[in-house]
Parts: sequence; structure tokens; C-alpha cells
Amino acid sequence: MRPFPELLVRWGMSEDTSNIETFPRAADPSAGLGATRQMPNNLPAEQNLLGALLLDNDVMERIDDRLRAEHFYDPLHGRIFSTMMRLIDRGQLANPVTLKSFFSGSDEFQDGGIEEYLGELADGVISIAQAPDYAQTIYETHLRRELIRIGDEVVNDASHPDVDLTATTQIETAEAKLFQLAETGEAGAGLKGFDSVMAAAINQANIARKSDGNLSGYSTGLTDLNNLMGGLHKSDLVILAGRPAMGKSALAATMGFHTATTTRTGEVAAPVAFFSLEMAAEQLGTRILSERARVDSNSIRQGQLDGEEFDRLVEASNDLSTAPFYIDDTPSLSVSQVASRARRMKRMGGLGLIIVDYLQLLAAQLGVRPENRVQEISNISRALKGMAKELDVPVLALSQLSRAVEQREDKRPTLADLRESGSIEQDADVVLFVYREEYYLSKKEPERDLRESEEQFNIRNDAYMAKLQAAENKAEIIVAKQRHGPTGVVNVHFEKRFTHFSDLTDTGSLPEGF
Repeated sequence: MRPFPELLVRWGMSEDTSNIETFPRAADPSAGLGATRQMPNNLPAEQNLLGALLLDNDVMERIDDRLRAEHFYDPLHGRIFSTMMRLIDRGQLANPVTLKSFFSGSDEFQDGGIEEYLGELADGVISIAQAPDYAQTIYETHLRRELIRIGDEVVNDASHPDVDLTATTQIETAEAKLFQLAETGEAGAGLKGFDSVMAAAINQANIARKSDGNLSGYSTGLTDLNNLMGGLHKSDLVILAGRPAMGKSALAATMGFHTATTTRTGEVAAPVAFFSLEMAAEQLGTRILSERARVDSNSIRQGQLDGEEFDRLVEASNDLSTAPFYIDDTPSLSVSQVASRARRMKRMGGLGLIIVDYLQLLAAQLGVRPENRVQEISNISRALKGMAKELDVPVLALSQLSRAVEQREDKRPTLADLRESGSIEQDADVVLFVYREEYYLSKKEPERDLRESEEQFNIRNDAYMAKLQAAENKAEIIVAKQRHGPTGVVNVHFEKRFTHFSDLTDTGSLPEGF
């Protein structure tokens, strides 16, 4: 039996629904000009849900908490639902009497019609127990209407292309819209029982216990950093920041390539997606090849290689060519496009780690127009954290630091130096800084003051040289923030010629393949 037929008549909607919202069949080229289609809706479900809520306000606690006023097909039903929700949230009673004053003077109702309509909604309810099913039906029809609208936009954009948008960009835009719809359409995990939370925690501890390196995440390739962080953890946003020439890209490449090719006992290799917005793929490949073959990158670019170096280069190239390490050097990517491509990679061949070099070169999400740069960076950092959680992989994003670092005597960076937005610090699970004192010392070579003797200058110069020698080929990785662990400083070895980071240990004492 179809409920509320008299209400449909009251609203000018006969039971054949001939006057329900219709749209041209844009997706069907064979349709005539007069052909129309009916947008998905279920007015009886909307009326039954509202009636159930009017009879028992506690029903609001049992229906899907994603349901909003805009999900109702009939705008008036959406207004009624929104008003009831606000009253119930304030602990007030929502019934035909209390709702009446909020709709007085409305064009839809005159002469007390709203109170009568609300009364008829309550009287016509079939079953209060079925209210959650009505809410789910309303939400499902809303999603279907949105799918139709997205489809119409895709057809329209493809039929009337913008000269500045390639077909590939249009595909990525459509994919981003569908993803956003799917994301809002997915039921949240909701409240979890403590037993399931404890089981997950024990599982993580067991993974770390069985790993030779005591890691519960992917290895960074640096022992002391692993000891401090426990590796790169799934769903974490890790920010790696530093001033230019500190070696951010080299350190990110070291971590990423170790994740993809590790040969250490107890560590699991995983595919890596490296989004290089600053450096061309060939340049990044040359860096990695230089590091692995122990051949100066300048010599590779200039072709100044002897026979032995060239043989090492070829051997390293053959070893690395099969690594699941993928580079995307498309310039000016949006964070939505990065998410789309990472999602596609995970679906097709698996994904263990995402690296973005670097955050400030990303554009905001498609369809979002921030008012200023700070708001744009905030949007990007939130989206990167959302991507890490959605794909359940660590996201390592490089970031620039402000020039304020250069004005201080101690140039070690702090969280306050993160450029353009405090939201980066807020959204990040881990913040790492890379700092090389050698770089700054090399620019401060002492000059003799005319007022000092040669002996005084020599003493000062000897102290400088000793300090420079102590800092040579060394770098600090500063763990400035870590949600699930301690902060601290890790000293590592850095070879400038090969842009190579490694443990601060004599590499000759390490086992082969380590």
C-alpha cells in the first residue's frame, strides 16, 4: 500500500509522479528532444521517516548519522528534518506543535496547514522500527541523484571541452568527484569495541617482535632512525623538511628505494610511488644510480667515466631496473591527482609508500579555490593525511622551511620554521628535519681581522678547521614531532659526491648486501 496519497495530492504530486524533477537525457544521443528521465527519489520513505521522528524523537539516535537535510528530495522535507535535528540536539521536544512556529508565514502553507501536514505525517507512519531503513533509502537515492549529476557534467565537459583542460585532466577530475562521493557515501567505522582495538595493538607489537629490526612499519634504511621511529607506519603523514641543499630529496630517495629493494633480514620490500614535482625522473634516476654505483653524479652527467666506473654503473642499473619504484614527474599536480594515481597504483599492483617532493609545489584539491596561500597549504596537508588513512600507507611529504632559519646563529630548524602554515605541523604524525652543519660552516671560513695577530688568527682558524673536520660527511635527522614515540636527534653519514645517506658506521664492517 502506498502511504500518504492525500499528501501527494496536497503538494500537487499525483501518484503517477508525472511532475517530478526531470532532466534531458544528455547521455543518450539517440533520445529525442522531448525525452526526459525521472531523478531517483522515494517520497514515501521521506514521509515515513519524518513521521517516525515526530512520534518518537529517540529514533534520531538509531538512524544513519550521515543523513542531512540536503539528502531529501523534497526541499520542505529537508527543512523539517533539519529543524527537528536542531531541536533534538538541544534536548527539546520536536513534534507538530513545537515545529509549527518555525514554519509560520511560509509560502507553502497557509491557514495552519503546516500543523495539519505534520499531524498527517505522524498519523501515516507504517512502522517506527523501520525508520533506519527509510533513512538508508533516502541516502541511497541521494547518492544516485549525485551520480547522475556527475555523469551529466562528464558528458557536458567532454562535449564542450575547455581549451586549457586535456582529456586526461578531465578524467582525473571526474575520478576525483566520484571519489569524493564514494568517500561521503561510505559508512564510517564508528565506535570500535576495546577488544578489537587491543587485538590490533597486539598484532602491531607481534609484527615488531618478529622483525629483526624490531620494526612495526617500513624501514627507513637507517638503523638509528628506525630505532627511534619504529619505521614508517601505515596511515601516517611524515613531513621531511629542510632548507635548500640540506639533502631532503636525497634522504627521501634513500628511504623510498630502501623500502622498494631492501635485502635486510626481516624487512619486507614494498612498491613505492615517488611524485617528483621539482626534479625530472631522469635526474632522480641519475641520483639513485650514482648512490648505488658509487659513481659521482657529475661524472655521469658529463660522461667522464673510466671503464671500471661504467661497468659499476651498468651492473647497478641492471640490479635496480626491476625494483618496484615508480616515478611520476608530472609538473603542477593537484593533491587530488596524486591521490587518484596512487589509488590506481594500489588497485593494479599494490602500494607500500608514497613520497611527494615537495608539498609546496602541489595544487589544492580539484574544485577547491582557497582564499590565500596559507589556506591552500592547509587544504593540501589535510588531503595528504586523508590519503594516508584512506590508502593505509605512509605518506612521506617533503616541505620547505622559512628563511627565518638563516637569520639565527643556531640554524637547526624547529617546528615554527615550517613554511606558510601551522597546519602542516598539526596534520603531520611525524616531522623530520635534515640539517648539515658542514654546509653552513663551509660558508663561514674565517678571515683575518687587521686588529688580531697572526698567532691569534691561526688559533681561531685551527678551531674552525677542527670543527669543520668534525662535521665533514655528517648530517643530523631531527625527529621534532612523533605522535606515537619519542623525539630526538639521529646522526647519520652523508656522502656529498653520491648524495648518499647511511648509518654513521664504517661501512666496511657491515655484512655484504646490508
